[in-house]
Amino acid sequence: MEVCVSTLTQYGLMAEQHWRQHRPHMVAEMELTGTLQQMLLEAEEQTKGEMDTIRRQLIQQGLTPQHAHDRAWEMVREKYVLLPPESD
Repeated sequence: MEVCVSTLTQYGLMAEQHWRQHRPHMVAEMELTGTLQQMLLEAEEQTKGEMDTIRRQLIQQGLTPQHAHDRAWEMVREKYVLLPPESD
C-alpha cells in the first residue's frame, strides 16, 4: 500500500504548533487514530481556500493586496488554525 504524504506549509505548521500547545487532548486523540496529519492538511487547505476568496473580494472593494491578505487572515485564522484552547 502506497502512502501519500503531503508536506505541511506555513498554515499547517502553525496549526500543529498551536494545537499541540493549546489542544493537547485533541492532538493526542488524532495521533491515536492516525488522523493528525490529514486534519492538519485539511485545516491548511481550508484556510488557504477561504483566505483566497476573501482576499479577492477585499481587493475588489479597494484594499491593497497586502491589506486584503492581512484582513483575510484575521477573519479565517481562528476557524481552522488558531483554535480556542481546550477547557480542562
